[in-house]
Amino acid sequence: MDTSALLHRPDSEYAYLYDDNQFNIRLRTKAGEAERISLISGDNYAYKREEWKEQEQPMQLIARTNIHDFWGIVASAPHNRLSYAFHITGKDGIEILYSDRGVYPYDDWYMENINSFFRMPYFHEIDRVGTPSWAKKTIWYQIFPERFANGDPTNDPENSLEWGGKKHPGRDDFYGGDLQGVLDHLDYLVDLGINGIYFTPIFKAPSNHKYDTIDYFEVDPHFGDKQLFKTVVEEAHKRGIRVMLDAVFNHIGMSSYQWQDVLDKQEASEYVDWFHIKEFPVKSLEGLTADELEFVGPLNYHTFAFTGHMPKLNTSNPAVQKYLLSIATYWVREFGIDAWRLDVANEVDHHFWKKFNRAVRKIKPDIYILGEIWHSSQSWLQGDEFHAVMNYAFTEQIEDFFTNKSNSAVKLVSGLNEQLMLYRKQTNEVMFNMLDSHDTPRLLTTANGNKQVAKAELTFMFAQTGSPCIFYGTEVGLEGYNDPDCRKCMIWDEDERDNDMFYFMKDLIRFRKEYQDLLSFGDTEWHDIREGERVVGFKKRYQGTELYCYFNQGEETLTLKYHQEPVPIFRNLASVRANSIRIKHNGFVLFTLGEEVKLDEENYQEY
Repeated sequence: MDTSALLHRPDSEYAYLYDDNQFNIRLRTKAGEAERISLISGDNYAYKREEWKEQEQPMQLIARTNIHDFWGIVASAPHNRLSYAFHITGKDGIEILYSDRGVYPYDDWYMENINSFFRMPYFHEIDRVGTPSWAKKTIWYQIFPERFANGDPTNDPENSLEWGGKKHPGRDDFYGGDLQGVLDHLDYLVDLGINGIYFTPIFKAPSNHKYDTIDYFEVDPHFGDKQLFKTVVEEAHKRGIRVMLDAVFNHIGMSSYQWQDVLDKQEASEYVDWFHIKEFPVKSLEGLTADELEFVGPLNYHTFAFTGHMPKLNTSNPAVQKYLLSIATYWVREFGIDAWRLDVANEVDHHFWKKFNRAVRKIKPDIYILGEIWHSSQSWLQGDEFHAVMNYAFTEQIEDFFTNKSNSAVKLVSGLNEQLMLYRKQTNEVMFNMLDSHDTPRLLTTANGNKQVAKAELTFMFAQTGSPCIFYGTEVGLEGYNDPDCRKCMIWDEDERDNDMFYFMKDLIRFRKEYQDLLSFGDTEWHDIREGERVVGFKKRYQGTELYCYFNQGEETLTLKYHQEPVPIFRNLASVRANSIRIKHNGFVLFTLGEEVKLDEENYQEY
């Protein structure tokens, strides 16, 4: 047995308080090497009075990747403190004791040293990583305001184009989308089933995307004003829709008064320490086109990427901190927003984000804090910074299987499990899952226009733990390559939109809501993974209910037979007859077994 693969860390995603007195413990081993694992545990103050060894508890294999197995158990402690070690039996017959001090033979002599055990000295509820319960039940809808709907033509930017007039929008095109357009279509979102809106930036800025902010305290005049935004939030709340704004705190726009002051006064500017300037003079980039500004190359000051119009803020500067925190609290306090999405969150220091967390949660304790991070994010998700991240690393595994075809079925499951094991259970429950966004090609484009693949991929994502998000227009068949093509105008003409896709999305969202607890809190078992056939079958289990999910990305029709009658819940390109299920290429079916579950004919249809 390869003991070098063993991994456990107290007070981390490997050992954490989940709820009340439920203490979740995980252990990592090399794939396929452990035969069984037991937890040896108890109160360290009662060690000599109890026979810990006689009370070993078996751990369950909870996840598997191509190189590791993960074992788990939910432990409890009557006195809120726990010492523990692991009794591991390898498939080679070797037994070991794994503790805080390392690996030892499984022998009574080593059991006597209680100080060598892993330890959680006391379970403090205040230290438990908490997440907003409402976020687990939210289906998000991302809106790029400039392209969603033009509700007020009087505030259109100069030289705005006809709505949807260009097949492929340019980087500096304007079409007049605004907040009035959002307000006018809130009932559309309710009809679709949406209960959360994620707005890309709405603050004053010269671009169409607004990530080059000039004034964080003002709504961009081409979008409306603060009173209109307040009305949008109030009307959204009346309809049960939460609102999330985009905070661009890594950088600021080159037209901001702070940066303009630096350009004007150079070293003498009072804002010189607000930025990361390597040498003077700092030159203006005024006059460059939007395309030229996107990549100006290295400069004598730091920027977001190499975009010269977005100078990077020095968030370790107390004056910058005060300014940004006043913005963060202002929109929560004055407008009642429910969440912040934090742009380029991984390039801002942890010290600032901890202050941000305390400031906004003081006003609204259940606010949802979402970081834009595209990679492993454990250090931001310890409970004092973010609740979740945009889960690109997770959903890219899904995309690679369904659309890119670069993932095999086994590799898909391995990749998903690897991501899930990076975080605590309560964190996974609120992770922000999406298949496309304003920063990526659109789903239907990556699927090469194949709606059946897109439907399967969306359903697979909606069946995972986490909070799903759809990018505006996905539900009506909007396509587009990378930025700026993915930011096309929304299709509002019912004769032009893809109504088949629209009604599919309505039913998918309805399915998600009806099985919310099962999908959010249920355990996942990957019980039927067929490598060569490109078939993925998994079960979700929660409080005695089991939901079977099968996805067939293979070329051949898949046939499944059961002793009990399958009761289909949601399906596409699949038929159910008596005890048999047939799933065509790109099809899927989600079902239960047994006659005790009655089928609601309104809750699914054949597509």
